[in-house]
Amino acid sequence: MTRDAKLTSPDDTIRHAAQMMKDCDCGVLPVADGDHLVGMITDRDIAVRCIADGKGPDTKVREAMTQEVMYCFEDEDTHHICQNMADIQVRRLPVVNRDKRLVGIVSLSDLARKEANTAKALRGIARPSEQHNQSRLAA
Repeated sequence: MTRDAKLTSPDDTIRHAAQMMKDCDCGVLPVADGDHLVGMITDRDIAVRCIADGKGPDTKVREAMTQEVMYCFEDEDTHHICQNMADIQVRRLPVVNRDKRLVGIVSLSDLARKEANTAKALRGIARPSEQHNQSRLAA
């Protein structure tokens, strides 16, 4: 897992979030309001929910972020995390301690280095889904 995850705020602009992604060479940022994790924003969220809809760089992160936060615990079994990623079709999850404080982000590639079951997670992530289809969100 990456322990030094950068955070953005719902009131930051997508330009600021994109610059943070560029600086840390990542495609996802947790969104925090104070010490509460309130969402996630990806480079794809910015492209699909903002740029494709004609929104400018001063658009607030809250307009592009995914509000439903899926996460795993730092002491959780990696096999369970792989299964969870497959079930919810995500490649990265915030990692929290048992007090639900962010301690990092785990990616499928992080797990691939440690866990033999990542192929199962990848099959689940790659299957077609309607639940997380962003083109439906614009309606």
